[in-house]
This record gives sequence, structure tokens and C-alpha cells, in this order.
Amino acid sequence: MSKYDIIVLGSGPGGYVTAIRASQLGFKTAVVEKESLGGVCLNWGCIPTKALLKSAQVFEYLKHAEDYGLSVKDADKDFDAVVKRSRNVADGMSKGVQFLLKKNKVDVINGYGKIKPGKKVDVDGIEYSADHIIIATGARSRELLSLPQDGKKVIGYREALTLEKQPKKMIIVGSGAIGVEFAYFYNSMGTEVTVVEYMPKIVPVEDEDVSKQLERSFKKSGIKIMTSAEVTSVDTSGKGVKATVKTKKGEEVLEADMVLSAVGIKTNIENIGLEDVGIVVDKDKIIVNDYYQTNIPGYYAIGDVTPGQALAHVASAEGILCVEKIAGQHVEALDYGNIPGCTYCSPEIASVGLTEAQAKEQGLDIKVGKFPFSASGKASAGGHKDGFVKVIFDAKYGEWLGCHMIGAGVTDMIAEAVLGRKLETTGHEVLKAVHPHPTMSEAVMEAVAAAYGEVIHI
Repeated sequence: MSKYDIIVLGSGPGGYVTAIRASQLGFKTAVVEKESLGGVCLNWGCIPTKALLKSAQVFEYLKHAEDYGLSVKDADKDFDAVVKRSRNVADGMSKGVQFLLKKNKVDVINGYGKIKPGKKVDVDGIEYSADHIIIATGARSRELLSLPQDGKKVIGYREALTLEKQPKKMIIVGSGAIGVEFAYFYNSMGTEVTVVEYMPKIVPVEDEDVSKQLERSFKKSGIKIMTSAEVTSVDTSGKGVKATVKTKKGEEVLEADMVLSAVGIKTNIENIGLEDVGIVVDKDKIIVNDYYQTNIPGYYAIGDVTPGQALAHVASAEGILCVEKIAGQHVEALDYGNIPGCTYCSPEIASVGLTEAQAKEQGLDIKVGKFPFSASGKASAGGHKDGFVKVIFDAKYGEWLGCHMIGAGVTDMIAEAVLGRKLETTGHEVLKAVHPHPTMSEAVMEAVAAAYGEVIHI
């Protein structure tokens, strides 16, 4: 039996990062992977979707070349080539993970791993043992009883990434990050898209102003939005699909080539041995403490299988913290209130901290500032005037409670707010930190100035 210090189950952005950090700390480490290195994120999630979205963005530029004083005749897309480019990007990233694991002397065990009592892992009949076993098996597309996925007419995100033929009409159920990113992509490619959202607003976890702005932008680009709506059944017996949608006004039947179900995720915790070991699970999540230890000594869990936000950067941070704690380092528990969320549709969305509604619900006395990109020189020059930066501060102490952005490139800007909040920056300090002009990022300073009644450019 092969013996390790640490075995990690799963090689997504939680698993492979954990394994590499464990090896850096001097642990003899192995990672178990049943499919492709990099997990969903690199192969079927974050990375390939961004490649598709980039193609959509370039196509949008070509279609609006005249807005920039340029002439492009007969601009068209090759759907197959767009999908192929996305797969090539994903494959390249997966090979990159393979290189990193080899460079850091992490053993890769290919196969289906199941944990066993006595700190053992069974991989397709071969047993391995370790002092510490870390579960990082991630999640998959969640299926609704009213919306069973057949992989052809009712699909999940995996099929949406690799369709052989572009649909003329598509219904997307759910308007979280996955739903709105695919809505933007397929609409840009020329598909007629309808988004059906159960909640009263799209991107329901975002600040209300952000949701309203995205709905305006989407409608302007031709995407149909149905909120406070629910798909109660689908009929796939005909050539396409008929979806029955229940709304406040009554029932409506929508016809399309296919339905994309984007209603969240289901954790991969079945058939991995949790019951055999006696690990406690609640509401589809493995229960862990602040340092990702389960109720059974020597077994840990990180990433989507635990109760924190199901985001790649959260899984990576949890894994690093977990192994550093095992190594005896002094570590602080992760602050889940300061985790940035990013959505890569167009316009992009990025946020961290409390929304305005949440701050008010907590009874806080707040200062709110908002700076529209329509007043930004860089946004005007770039032709991306949709959106804004919104900041929320505690009126008494100046604490930066929340930051919400929607616009071009804002996913690259949100880190300023995350770092500022980590360092307990006040509004006054942000105001006095000189921001470069002309940039999109100076909208952060301008929004803070608006909160404190000092704004210059609006």
C-alpha cells in the first residue's frame, strides 16, 4: 500500500492548488482525479466559458465597427470554430495543471477515489493511505424534477459549451452567473434567447441597482427576460421543446430548440465513502470547522462540497488555509463576508460585501455613492458607457461595507475593494489615494467622492 502524508480527492481549483501548497510545505502528496486535471473550472466552467465570451465580445466589436469609425464588411461567425477555440484553451490549461503538479512533485492517481475508514482511499480497487485526506470533489449542474436533462433538448452547462449546432431559439432557466453568461454568449452569436428567473429580479444575489442595469442592457441587446416565473414542465416529444412557464399573469408556453438549465449546482458527495467513514453531511454539504476538518479526525473537505460560496477562488483559498493549518502555521479563518463575486456577461458584474438592502436590514447608518460610466472619459473613449460603480460606507466609522460594479472590465477592478476592506480602509483613505486618469478604475474614487458629497464629474 502506498503511503502519503496528504491525499487530495479531486483536482479542480480547490484540489490541485491544495496539493501543490501541501507539497511546498514538505508533505508527500497525491491527488486523485477520475476525469481531467483542473476539474470543472478549467475544463467545463470558468476557463472555457471565458473563451466563448471573448469570441462573443470580438464578434460584437466587429458588428459595431462603424461606431469606432471603421468599416468591416460581411463579418460573420463560425460557431464550430468558436467552440473549438474554447476547447483548445481548456485543454491548454489542463496541461498546465499537469505541468505544475509534476514540477511540485505531486503524484497524480488517475481513477475514481472513495474514502475508507482508517485514513485510506480506494482508487479503482487499489488502496492508498495518508495521515490527512482532503475531499475536494466539487459539484455539477443541479437538475430540477420539472426539468430533467436529456443532454439534447434539455441541457446543462457542459452541453452548452460544446453544442455541435447553434440553436436558433434557446430558453435559459436561471439567471445566476452561469445563466446570464450563456444568455450573453448565445444572444451575441445570433440565437434568440429568453431568460426565465424564479425570483423577482435577474442575478438575484446582486445589489438591486445592478440587477436593474443588467436587465436594461440585456433587453437593449434583444434578450427576453421573464422574472417571477417558473418552468413547470417541458415537452420534448416534438422537433424542438415546449416549456410551460407559470407567471403572475398565468401560464405561457414557450417554444425553442432547446432549454438550458442553469439553476445552481449539486455537490459530488455521493458514492465517495462518506457514510462508511461516518462524516456528517447537512443539506448536501459536508460540515467542517473553520479549518476544514470534518467530524472525523484526519478527514477534511474544501470547496463546493462545503457550506461556503461555490467559487473557484474560494476553494483555492480554503485548500491553502487547510494545509497550512495541518503544517502548524498560524492561520486566520477565511472571511466569507469579503469574497468577491464576478459574472462575465457583458456588461460584466463584480461585487463584494453588503448590498444596500442588506446594510439597511442590519439597521446601519450608511453613505451610498454611485458613479455612472457614462460620465467616465475612458468608458466613453472605449464605447462602453453602460453601468456604474456603487459604494456603501458606514456613516459613523467610514467602514467600507460594500462595492458593486457593472460595466466593461469591472471584474478586474473589484480587487481594489476586496483589498481595501481587508485592510480596513475608510472612505477618506480611498478618496486620498490618487487614481490614474483616464481609467475605468477612477470610477471607484469618484463613487466614494459621491458618497461623501465631494464628487467632481457628475
